Amino acid sequence: MRKLITTYYLLLCVIFSHAQTIRLWDGTKVKAKSVTLTAYIPDSCATETAVIICPGGSYCWHDRETEGSDVARWLQSKGIAAFVLNYRVQGIFQYVTHSRLIVPGRQYPDMLEDLQMAILYVRNNAARLGVNQHRVGVMGFSAGGHLAMLSAERSEDKFLRRRGIDVVTSLRPDFVAPIYPVVTMQGRYVHKRSRRGLLGDYRKYRKSLRDSLSLENHVPSDCPPVFLVNCKDDPVVKYQNSELLDSALSAKGIRHRYIQYATGGHGFGASDTKGTSECRQWRDEFIQWIKGLWPRKTACKT
Repeated sequence: MRKLITTYYLLLCVIFSHAQTIRLWDGTKVKAKSVTLTAYIPDSCATETAVIICPGGSYCWHDRETEGSDVARWLQSKGIAAFVLNYRVQGIFQYVTHSRLIVPGRQYPDMLEDLQMAILYVRNNAARLGVNQHRVGVMGFSAGGHLAMLSAERSEDKFLRRRGIDVVTSLRPDFVAPIYPVVTMQGRYVHKRSRRGLLGDYRKYRKSLRDSLSLENHVPSDCPPVFLVNCKDDPVVKYQNSELLDSALSAKGIRHRYIQYATGGHGFGASDTKGTSECRQWRDEFIQWIKGLWPRKTACKT
């Protein structure tokens, strides 16, 4: 019995050592205890590459498993340090009741501040985490894909400094992977729920904000490499969103890989069962793409 208890204790230690949760705003003036970063650090065959994961959920909630922990464990198995970000979103109650007509609640730029804090944390702790501070990327799904790409486009914005955070390290990600992302905030291809979740019940009508947060309009000349995936049969976010971003990246000459699958729908994340066998190929394609960014050592063979 004693041996069994010891074994169980050691197993728990291993589990918790592999998924460490950090409260990003502790010690600051920002009251956001719900904002966390959960780290999944590989035991061996580490590639020095880190990926911050932004689950989707229309800026209203999070798909914590399929687009969060499942993605992190897959990347971890490939020797990539993964960090799941629980960023601020509107909330289900606020979405259903439209309470932000009275109280602003969580809205842009809260979620971008959270992601910038995550990038800052990983870079500032790179040596301890076993990653290269120049190999820190962001992967996002659906609305999380919009947030991931937004971090590349708005990396120079001084949001954190206005919060009293001293920023010396660059907040520009070294690569971005938007998977079936929300892209535009205007026109016939907009995902209206994500727009309301991001901007709020009043600000969603402001044309200047719609334009400034439409990714296709603001790709910077120094945009990091982009890995973009979506499916033609996506019933949630119109497939033209990714085509708009692909065109904008091409027009600026940004290094990127765009894969559009015929089937797979939306929300398959890193699942082995959701979507189709066709769209689930994106995971192998992403690993190969990462190898191309840093050919010498980027991924485990297993």
